[in-house]
Amino acid sequence: MKFGNLYQSKKSRARLGRIHTPHGIIETPNFVPVGTNACVKSLDSQILEHLGVQLMFCNTYHLMLQPGSKVVQEAGGLHKFMNRGMPIITDSGGFQVFSLAYGSVASELKSQGTKKTDGSVLKITEDGVLFRSYRDGAKIFLTAESSIQAQKELGADIMISFDELPPYHMKQQDLSKSLDRTHRWEKRSLDEHLRNTNNQALYAVVHGGVDVELRKKSCAYLGDLPFDGFGIGGSLGKNRPEMLQMLQEVMPFVPKERPNHLLGIGDLTSIDACIPLGVDTFDSAFPTRAARHGSILMPGNQHFNITRGIYAKHFRPLVDDCRCYTCQNHTAAYIHHLFKAHELTALSLTSIHNLHIMIQIMAQYRQQIADGTI
Repeated sequence: MKFGNLYQSKKSRARLGRIHTPHGIIETPNFVPVGTNACVKSLDSQILEHLGVQLMFCNTYHLMLQPGSKVVQEAGGLHKFMNRGMPIITDSGGFQVFSLAYGSVASELKSQGTKKTDGSVLKITEDGVLFRSYRDGAKIFLTAESSIQAQKELGADIMISFDELPPYHMKQQDLSKSLDRTHRWEKRSLDEHLRNTNNQALYAVVHGGVDVELRKKSCAYLGDLPFDGFGIGGSLGKNRPEMLQMLQEVMPFVPKERPNHLLGIGDLTSIDACIPLGVDTFDSAFPTRAARHGSILMPGNQHFNITRGIYAKHFRPLVDDCRCYTCQNHTAAYIHHLFKAHELTALSLTSIHNLHIMIQIMAQYRQQIADGTI
């Protein structure tokens, strides 16, 4: 993998870049849709390529359990298995495992604290995490090495190091210990990767919760190691203002010569605020999840719900002048009908439209950076 910083804004930390991978170029800043099970819900790989999705996110944890990373390897890797010719990024599996243990920030704020949400995670040790498969109850021990091995078998262009996801509510001393262990796990991930790079890239993950000094410490430690890029992960705050404050202070310490990725954040409001801070790529299920609930994205960070009765006789496209397949071939009234009739085609058509809008919005951001307005 090779990264080129093409242009640095004079107004902010926003920048234009290109990430070169074996399966193509990713222009940055860019949005990365999430395909948990090697599929963006209701859409196949060829539709995504036609839309121009340059990078897609797949979840190692779920693919390890079904169909199994070795099955995917026998199929020729994720690209052949899912018939995708463009770049893919996989996570380490750690996020899903630890979110089973601690739940989301939202659940913590409802007074659940660090209480485990179910019995899936059996033990967390220096070596790794022992958990039960949600599919069949089988015990699985996930380590830095086995996470990298699984991602090697999946064959993603970009992999992510194994890390611990500490809960939002964690005592300072425990958070510091968690960060040190995460750094040890990430170094082990790197060592395993360097045994056979396999033409794949590996990102480190900057941690430290909402403690800015721990985040800076993480940037310094990981920046001295030969990772290909950096994810910004872990507990980013209990709300958007807290996240943005943390990023504003930490992003200047993320090594500039390599690409960075904000993990799990991809709503339009956050993207708009984070691009000037220097974030290169974002991943989220936001646009397709919104589509499945009838929420239609529009340019200018606006949206509307197609299931409302006012659209029953709206014999025009979802968005006038939109060039996506959905708007070129169907009316809002028809899509409203599909939702009311509980037809699955509604989910595909709205997902196509929302991803098209996201791709267009990101292209506009890149143009604005080039024009010097961001």
